[in-house]
Amino acid sequence: MTAVLAAATLLLTAGCSSDDGGSSDGGGSTPWVSPEAGSSAPASERAAEETPPAKGSVKVVRTVTEGLKTPWGLAPLPEGGLLVSSRDEGTITLVDEKTGKKTEVGSVPGVAPGGEGGLMGLALSPTYASDHMVYAYFTSDSDNRIVRMQYDAKRPAGERLGAPDTVFRGIPKGTNHNGGRIAFGPDKMLYVGTGETYVTELAQDKKSTGGKILRLTPEGEPAPGNPFDSPVYSYGHRNVQGLAWDKKQRLFASEFGQDTWDELNHIKPGGNYGWPDVEGKSDDSGYESPIDQWSTDEASPSGIAYAEGSVWMAGLRGKRLWRIPLKGTEESADPQAFLRGDHGRLRTVVAAGGDKLWLVTSETDGRGTPGSGDDRILELRVK
Repeated sequence: MTAVLAAATLLLTAGCSSDDGGSSDGGGSTPWVSPEAGSSAPASERAAEETPPAKGSVKVVRTVTEGLKTPWGLAPLPEGGLLVSSRDEGTITLVDEKTGKKTEVGSVPGVAPGGEGGLMGLALSPTYASDHMVYAYFTSDSDNRIVRMQYDAKRPAGERLGAPDTVFRGIPKGTNHNGGRIAFGPDKMLYVGTGETYVTELAQDKKSTGGKILRLTPEGEPAPGNPFDSPVYSYGHRNVQGLAWDKKQRLFASEFGQDTWDELNHIKPGGNYGWPDVEGKSDDSGYESPIDQWSTDEASPSGIAYAEGSVWMAGLRGKRLWRIPLKGTEESADPQAFLRGDHGRLRTVVAAGGDKLWLVTSETDGRGTPGSGDDRILELRVK
């Protein structure tokens, strides 16, 4: 723990869209080599990649459950059931995906909700089958941090979470732009999306963990092979809200713009994504340009998932689900918008295998219309 605290301390030098709107083992002594590292794939290899249909479809199969309050993170359990975090209540609830029954499994100590902060992203340990560890990203009184807790389904309701072990702390906090999405990658490392908390200079400061994507070991140390010998994997971000990988282990991330352009980015190790110098696409070779960009009223993107050859991006202010078909790391056709306003604000989308997605709404987050039915989890079929 001392090493984790020291690493975080060394990294910190300080401390919207008006809307706050997912292999090889990288452990041991051998650094993981990202698929994005080095030169681009040969044209013949890119041409061999499957291309999804130009036009897709979305079908809402059913409402899995409803009556949720400020749901944010979603983690499907391999044994069945969906763990859902409540941003403002600081609790984690188990949802039976067959019956919709909700069971509160416990609360996370130290959560200090406020504005866009609170209990946010959830992720299961890459060795969950043996350790039953659940990771959570939350806002405390002093910072944003990541803890892990053992989940014991045999214990009584409300008492199924073990004592939290803090694996990383010191991520800047603010009223807005707290990031919050966490996910274990194909390399079994923990990826973390953070925000710059309206302190824009943090995004370009490689010594700060604000406005970044971090890459950590499960114990919270800088992952082997990171580009700056620190937790920082990429920088120049405003507020990263979605993380997902395709079948070739390439990482994609969604990000809030300020007043003009929201983004979907292909993430390269060491890449500078421009904020606050650039919003949206740029001709400056010093910055990575997004795969595509959207006006903030069309998107305000939150979670993303990869399925059926496309990235699926949930929109908060946009109140729609975007399909971005890909060939490699580029669009293969124009994005399509689905569910326009049908279910209100959309927070989290998670791949559930094949053509199936879980989708979480966000009407109770202070910017929606709770009387429209509160928040729910939907099962989707997509192509």
